[in-house]
Amino acid sequence: MILYPAIDLKDGQCVRLLHGEMDKATVFGDDPAAQAAKFEAAGCEWVHLVDLNGAFAGEPVNAAAVEAILARIKVPAQLGGGIRDMATIERWLDKGLARVILGTVAVENPDLVREAAKAFPGQVAVGIDARNGKVATKGWAEETDVMVTDLAKSFEDAGVAAIIYTDIMRDGAMGGPNIAATEALARAVEIPVIASGGVSSLPDLIALRDTGVIAGAISGRAIYDGALDLTEALAALRA
Repeated sequence: MILYPAIDLKDGQCVRLLHGEMDKATVFGDDPAAQAAKFEAAGCEWVHLVDLNGAFAGEPVNAAAVEAILARIKVPAQLGGGIRDMATIERWLDKGLARVILGTVAVENPDLVREAAKAFPGQVAVGIDARNGKVATKGWAEETDVMVTDLAKSFEDAGVAAIIYTDIMRDGAMGGPNIAATEALARAVEIPVIASGGVSSLPDLIALRDTGVIAGAISGRAIYDGALDLTEALAALRA
């Protein structure tokens, strides 16, 4: 199982939100590229990036910060937030992103996900953010009637590289991930599932790994707060 340390970008800074609310942002640093370099130095295999402003705006907002990160690190990075058309997907991949994450557009324009996954094999993931089992879009501001598993299954034949499943009510709350829901999703689809939201300790990571079906986990606040030692966690997952 791969651990993806997270850098959430708001107004060019590294932040973490509580339950996805922009007015509940804690700033952890004003040099995202330096933070990414620290993650790389600790031995991470990937870095997970989110353009929070972009998720609300529907277009990239923190592009300068993302580009600075890509120029600084050699490990692959994936990015979500504000990526809602083919031109933006192409632009980011051309700039060196290893993978784009399509969230809102996966609900509103699933044909784009299929087109992108076909055009860029292995470089398109679907971000499914959920509140009480239902998908939320537009930076988690809007709740839909779409069920998580139904949306995931609809992309089974599309060739997407991964599904990143976030339980919004666990995100940034340091209360542990929703292991049962994530495991159920991973067992329901063939697409690799990455857990996000509430991953706040080494036991959380071990529990996710020990399901045997979850491909990765994303953690942000716990690393910044020191509750999860990145070097120790990476070593434990490789053991």
